[in-house]
Amino acid sequence: MKEIILGIDAAPAIGRRATIGDVAAAAGVSKATVSRFFNHRERLLSPNIQVRVEAAIAALGYSPNSMAQALSRGNSRLIGLIVADITNPYSVAVLRGAEKACQDAGYLVILFNLGNESGREREALDALAGYRVDGFILNTLGRGSDVVDAMVLHGKPAVLVDRRHPGMHADFVSLDNAGAMALACDHLVGNGYREFLYVTEPKKDVSTRRERAEAFNACLTSHSPAVSGQIFESEQGDTEGLDQALRALHQRTAANRPVAAISGNAVVTLRLAASMARLQRSFGCEVGFVGFDDADWAPLIGPGLTTIAQPTDELGRTAAACLIERLQGLDAAPRQLLLQGQLKVRGSSRTR
Repeated sequence: MKEIILGIDAAPAIGRRATIGDVAAAAGVSKATVSRFFNHRERLLSPNIQVRVEAAIAALGYSPNSMAQALSRGNSRLIGLIVADITNPYSVAVLRGAEKACQDAGYLVILFNLGNESGREREALDALAGYRVDGFILNTLGRGSDVVDAMVLHGKPAVLVDRRHPGMHADFVSLDNAGAMALACDHLVGNGYREFLYVTEPKKDVSTRRERAEAFNACLTSHSPAVSGQIFESEQGDTEGLDQALRALHQRTAANRPVAAISGNAVVTLRLAASMARLQRSFGCEVGFVGFDDADWAPLIGPGLTTIAQPTDELGRTAAACLIERLQGLDAAPRQLLLQGQLKVRGSSRTR
């Protein structure tokens, strides 16, 4: 084998990372030749040139920039994931599932948290597009047309998780909200509860909140006239409003009209638990309860909170799989995938 000796001019300055140009200069070839070597197109190189390039790489300790390589092939192997609120346990759990599936497929995830600020949706899309992501997984608020406009502008495939965007034609992955609410209501009715209060964050234009509220009303109708109920929209910080709604619910208690509350997500469940403590009420004994989202702390509150567990890991993995299929060339009509929730029965919904 012919020995390659690197000249002073070919070696990078101390402390500077070697570049593909340094390798080319040391091997006495062009940068295009080095690029062919890294892209495994050896058939285009003579054995002598291959040996020279290999020796230069070893002498310089050069490692290729994976991002630059990906961009040269027209993809970055990056996926942008935008969530409405990273403090919501649901979002964190879905993120984990999506990230695992992306890693298994050779992709990395870049996260952008909106902090529940709808005005930042366009900012998030533009920022991630600047990193040349190949596609998006969106768990955003779903308000306004900014997202739709941005997606058209950037021309990247996207998958929606949990929340729909009016006018946006994309794959959609979510809990079957109607089925999950029916599970909660039927369980409570079957255990003897007759007066219901559904507590949700403000519905506004968030599709998931609207769907669950509509499903709650549908459940009341299906069990009428045996049961009745109402919806309360809980604003962050409005402790008095929630306390009053629970007082009113408790006042409707009668021998044959036990009362129960249903919460729209884990955030609302914590608000309800705090309100019950302030009012010195107890779940299961005075007020029945079922909540969406099976948080780690649900078994630890009172007699244990009955919940609707969302298949969060599967939701994240399914969303990632849908996006990767699109990136691999799938050309089909937008799909809607609704996954089933699971009722976790604990003491808060005991039989009356």
